[in-house]
Amino acid sequence: MAKPKTNWIREERRKVLGDWAAFCVRCGAVRRWFEELEHEVPAACTQCGGEMRRRCPACTAPFSSAFAVECEECDAPLRPNELFGSPIHKT
Repeated sequence: MAKPKTNWIREERRKVLGDWAAFCVRCGAVRRWFEELEHEVPAACTQCGGEMRRRCPACTAPFSSAFAVECEECDAPLRPNELFGSPIHKT
C-alpha cells in the first residue's frame, strides 16, 4: 500500500515550526523557516560557520525536509548522503 505524500499532522507541525528547512552542509545543524521570514535565516551556521543551505543551488527551490539530499523539483544534489559516517537518508 502506497504511503500518502502528505499527512495532516506533518502539515500542522510545519505551520508552527516553518514550512521549509535549512541545514548546514558542514555539521548538519537544521532550522525551519517561513517564506516571509527567509531573510532571518543566516548565511553561515551559528554552530560551526559552515554554509546554511535553504534553497537548491541548481533551481533555487526551497526544500521541506531537513533530511533532503536531492532537490524535490529538479533532482539536483543538495549535499552528500552521509554525515559523520552515517547515511542521512535511506536509499
